[in-house]
Amino acid sequence: MSTALRVLVVDDEALARARLVTLLGDCQAPAAQAAAQAANAVQAMQTLQHQRFDVVLLDIHMPGTDGLQLARALQALPAPPAVVFVTAHAEHALQAFELDATDYLTKPVRLERLQAALQKAQRHLQTRNVALHGAVQPEAILIQDRNRTERLPLSEVVYFKAELKYITVRTATRHYILDGSLGELEEKYGERFMRIHRNALIARSAARALQKHHDPEEGDGWALRLDGVAELLFVSRRQLAAVKEMLGRG
Repeated sequence: MSTALRVLVVDDEALARARLVTLLGDCQAPAAQAAAQAANAVQAMQTLQHQRFDVVLLDIHMPGTDGLQLARALQALPAPPAVVFVTAHAEHALQAFELDATDYLTKPVRLERLQAALQKAQRHLQTRNVALHGAVQPEAILIQDRNRTERLPLSEVVYFKAELKYITVRTATRHYILDGSLGELEEKYGERFMRIHRNALIARSAARALQKHHDPEEGDGWALRLDGVAELLFVSRRQLAAVKEMLGRG
């Protein structure tokens, strides 16, 4: 999208709306404009019936119909805008993402976080446009990160690794923490990820080469080099043949 994103700002507090309008004016990549404002859900729906918006910045706690209810109503629109919740309360994050929210910002909103949310919204709209032409939307997992929840596309995950009471999710640029079990992930995403050890699932597309390796706990054996990360992951003897077969097919 080369033009500025058209944004509807919905918040019952005039000062909160004014701050978001100012921040939107400072956004550059992508550029955005506050095309309209609404103080409640009724005003927002009336505005949406007469204008097209790419993004709705939506407060949750408002008199009457709250932001979560409005987000459900937006899903019924023929081409719903991307929804970014902006709220002083972090406890509704999971509900927000169940409503297909693009991002969840907590007040006071910083420019860099708003810019990042708009980038996600832009990708969401681009992906939806592709999906409307017959493509399948990419699978993603929900990550809880610093009191917010975000979607992480599975295509960015290099590996999942079990660590004590949680799972490390590694991408080429950073790592996240995830609740759950490797067994559940393997059952759900087994076509894309392969078990190489009792504590690790790797993206099949990221596997590059096996090399001799000494692990302090496992002893001498083989480790797998993965695309995008410097570290090696130890391969259990039980899984070694399967890993060699996978690399041979690749």
